[in-house]
Amino acid sequence: MIKQPIAGLRWWMVGLFMIGTILNYLTRAALSVAAPTITKDVGVTTEQYGWITTVFQVGLMMSPICGYILDIVGLKIGFAIFAAGWSVITMAHGLANNWQAFAFLRGLMGFAESSAHPSGMKLASEWFPAKERGLAGGIYNVGASVGSMVAAPLIAFAILIYNWRMAFVIAGALGVIFVVLWLVFFHSPERHPALSEAERTKIAEGKEAHLISDGTRPSMKKVLKQRNFWGIAIPRFLADPTWGTLALWVPLYLTMTRGFDLKQIAMFAWLPFLAADAGSMFGPFLVLWLQKRGIGLINARRGAFTVGALLMTPMMFVGYVDSAYSAIALLCLGGFAHQTLSVTVITMSADLFRHNEVATVAGLAGTCGNLGVAIFTFLLGTWVATVGYDPFFIALGLLDLVGAVVLWTLVRERTTSGLQTATVPV
Repeated sequence: MIKQPIAGLRWWMVGLFMIGTILNYLTRAALSVAAPTITKDVGVTTEQYGWITTVFQVGLMMSPICGYILDIVGLKIGFAIFAAGWSVITMAHGLANNWQAFAFLRGLMGFAESSAHPSGMKLASEWFPAKERGLAGGIYNVGASVGSMVAAPLIAFAILIYNWRMAFVIAGALGVIFVVLWLVFFHSPERHPALSEAERTKIAEGKEAHLISDGTRPSMKKVLKQRNFWGIAIPRFLADPTWGTLALWVPLYLTMTRGFDLKQIAMFAWLPFLAADAGSMFGPFLVLWLQKRGIGLINARRGAFTVGALLMTPMMFVGYVDSAYSAIALLCLGGFAHQTLSVTVITMSADLFRHNEVATVAGLAGTCGNLGVAIFTFLLGTWVATVGYDPFFIALGLLDLVGAVVLWTLVRERTTSGLQTATVPV
């Protein structure tokens, strides 16, 4: 283990976590890229694929359990367990021979992978002062876009060179390698031997005193009573279906509606996620820009979310443009806009709750987001054969505007005493 202090160690830590996020989303997206091949090879119908994606989202809804475990056992061990789990499950996809097997594996995988955002927000709250927390969240969220972006060419070419079963083995093996790196190099700020005293002090002094952990176990019941939780959970319920559509359905859309083959999917399906990378960084920088002009942190985050919601509205026209490349361009704008607002609202769990509650809050909010995806993808899988994709793209262009209204209406800044300014009855 390195004994000499490493300058800017907190950025190395979030960079290491970003690698884990890349692999988390790469393995998530592997099925959607392989779906056109699997549907032919295994005989999976569009409706059955809809059930598979819905079960995956139900698994992702277990994120409060992951968040609670992370708050109890700690980030290092907790995230290693979950990462090892999703990696092994990914490799097991290569053994599936019917849609029921895929659904079972995706449900287990969804549970393990739901640890990503609670882990990321716990890392940001522990390792970063308040003013850098949004940027840290943006950096690790880049991993979500990069993972989904890399999945298209990596999985497609693995299928072309080997077969779809080997593609899942390769993706899962990369996750196992990451787990080893994580266990070797990650430590909490209190225990990291390469953290300088100057940086340790900067991290500690830059945190809000009223959000410092009080040493108690997080209470889900207490969290659910707070209006601030619902102020960030409901916008996630409305926003996350965009990511679910981009990650789970776009390759099938390009194949079924736009006539793309596997090589064209490898060439173009990753572009919305490249745009999403830019959105992951644009959101935090927009918040900083607003803060420099005298706007408070919470209002700056709400403002960034609103900008993202407005940029989402052109998604309504994806199904109405004649050119496939124009449709891809609109999907790219949707990816950029979604990550602009998504990273903003996800980060707010660390702005509004104590450090020992962050992973639990992020997990519960993630459940709301994944419930939205589950409902949306179920409806998409059930109705797409009869009504097409167009109504769903229209909905994606409008839902975030409703989310912005909820964010401005419900969220209140915490008082310096650490008490919530208002609660809602349960």
